[in-house]
Amino acid sequence: MSLLSLNQMKTSIGQYHVLHDVTFEVPEGGVFVLLGRNGAGKTTTLRSIMGLWKPSPGSVHFKGEEISGLHASDIARKGIAFVPENMGVFGGLTVEENLVLATANGKFDAQRLKRIYQLFPALEQFWTKQAWSLSGGQKQMLAVARAIIEPRELILIDEPTKGLAPSIIDGMAEAFAEIGQSTTILLVEQNFNFAKRLGRGMAVIDDGHIAHTGSMADFAADTTLQEQLLSLSS
Repeated sequence: MSLLSLNQMKTSIGQYHVLHDVTFEVPEGGVFVLLGRNGAGKTTTLRSIMGLWKPSPGSVHFKGEEISGLHASDIARKGIAFVPENMGVFGGLTVEENLVLATANGKFDAQRLKRIYQLFPALEQFWTKQAWSLSGGQKQMLAVARAIIEPRELILIDEPTKGLAPSIIDGMAEAFAEIGQSTTILLVEQNFNFAKRLGRGMAVIDDGHIAHTGSMADFAADTTLQEQLLSLSS
């Protein structure tokens, strides 16, 4: 059984029909990548899974249980975290305070905090600094750390490498690979080199429709399909 499954999910925002019968499955473990051109519906898909937009009709199942129609807070309690494109950190709070807010009871599990320090050493270094003073890469680290400070089974991450320096992207890839060993990641990403480095499975969304699903290894080897679906040139 898949960890997450979308079945004929439709999402409209106002008068605009953004998603049309979106159907794919995310297996448990590792990184599953949702690819697509700008405006194809990637972010709307993540927001619909998380309950921030209400898909209708269609369904979203997590661990076999339908979650479409639930409030975002209820979906989060079931073990899903969301790292939005704008990172979702609180600039006026310190790194520590940002992480405290992401815990269930305001207390850190020592082992989980140690793991975050290992994944993102800069967060320990800037523990008492306000988030606004961090670099873009450090803010992204904080956003991901907020998602994993509590046990999660699935993390939705939207465009984590956008605007980041190559050296930061390399470190982010290593951290995501490590996280993916124990927590499933559904990743939306425009940087194809980053995506193919991490992804096991993948889907391409095009104009609100799923145009292709399969293994990342097969898609990475098919330059014709990449050009057709993503306008990538070899």
